[in-house]
Amino acid sequence: MSTLKKVIWPQIILFGDSITQFAFQANGWGSEISHKLARWAKTVLPRIVPISDAPIAAVTVFFGANDCALEDKNPAQHVPLQEFTENLKDIVKYLLSVVGISNDKIIFITPPPLQEAAWEKECLLKGSALNRLNSVAGQYAQACVQAAGQSGVDVLDLWTLMQKDGQDFSVYLSDGLHLSDKGNQFVAEHLWTLLEARVTDLPFILPYWGDVDPKCPESSLLCD
Repeated sequence: MSTLKKVIWPQIILFGDSITQFAFQANGWGSEISHKLARWAKTVLPRIVPISDAPIAAVTVFFGANDCALEDKNPAQHVPLQEFTENLKDIVKYLLSVVGISNDKIIFITPPPLQEAAWEKECLLKGSALNRLNSVAGQYAQACVQAAGQSGVDVLDLWTLMQKDGQDFSVYLSDGLHLSDKGNQFVAEHLWTLLEARVTDLPFILPYWGDVDPKCPESSLLCD
């Protein structure tokens, strides 16, 4: 039996807090992005795992929803605004100097707005008072936007976009903090506009989909 030659694709790395953690739940924004990039995944899986030496096409950095927790109500998660800003800049420096990727491959994502009434209910269920405010989340979002500008990277400002023209942003949130199905779709659609330019010019490692026999995709996908 012949050994399959591995194919190493450029990676898109999603780096963040619990909103990123939940991105691959049903209808999550991470799932939507993966779906846009997937082709016959099960068939080619033996050729792409492991991906230890894969080049990186893009990195998202999605923090702030936990960092903006109020210090007096939730000190365990609170990160001071200045420290939050410096952390973002340090992440960029690390990606540039250690990982060796360029600024144009990095995308910051701001925290989404906070629906205080819904999140307060969640807090009360856990025996605590409301520990976040939308106005404070906005300060962290603004700091993220400014850090992106100072670091020369792109930014997806969810806090502003979800509240644009005074729209009811609560539909984008499942519990006042984390994303609902509609919120995940919102993130996926807006993030894809930034990611698409970074992946459309990547070289074809496997055959163009139109050149693959759908009745027997292995004949094309598993050959060098």
